[in-house]
Amino acid sequence: MSAAYFRLQQLISPSLPIGAFTYSQGMEWAVESGWIKDAESLYAWLDSVLSGTMVTMELPLLMRIADCIEYKDAQGCHDWSAYLLSCRETSELRAEEQQRGQAFSALLDKLPEAAVWPELSDPVWRGAMDISQLSGFALACHKWNISREDMLRGYLWSWLENMVIGAVKLIPLGQSDGQRVLFRFTDYLSTACEEAFDVEDDDIGASSPAQAIASSLHETQYCRLFRS
Repeated sequence: MSAAYFRLQQLISPSLPIGAFTYSQGMEWAVESGWIKDAESLYAWLDSVLSGTMVTMELPLLMRIADCIEYKDAQGCHDWSAYLLSCRETSELRAEEQQRGQAFSALLDKLPEAAVWPELSDPVWRGAMDISQLSGFALACHKWNISREDMLRGYLWSWLENMVIGAVKLIPLGQSDGQRVLFRFTDYLSTACEEAFDVEDDDIGASSPAQAIASSLHETQYCRLFRS
């Protein structure tokens, strides 16, 4: 088994020090309001975000950013990253996008092999990575010969696992219930990645109004554990 497999596991690990565990992407308010109260409502919430945002926006943009990296198109990488940021509908979702991007770039700076990558010191490439985690993630996958399919699957799994971990704390939900929610998604995740391949440029965008509402209300939530 190649090193690429294990490096992907490191990139998508919940223990990766980029602060992913501190964000709920509006889910904290949804739990507070009663929109999410058990495993079934959690599944419905995540399924909505998966189909309305991940498949139609994040995964297609991740592929386009990966294309720009492969063809050394720094400006294209920056433009797609900026487009992703513009699609974030609330101030805290935009802040999360940038904070996670900067944290991921800072992590690459500290890895001996990655620290010498010329993109990390180029202002245009670095600007793209500081806008969105997708750019740094795609760059690492490119440098470490991780396939496009594995890149998409890994990124999608990382998002889903972090959301379920957050829900286990928030609802609260038992660990076994959390694992059952994850298991329910496993048959669909590969299909979701395949669907993302078919999204045309003009069709890239998000349609998750409930998440946008929850996130905007979370910004003024009186008592909260998560940053978004």
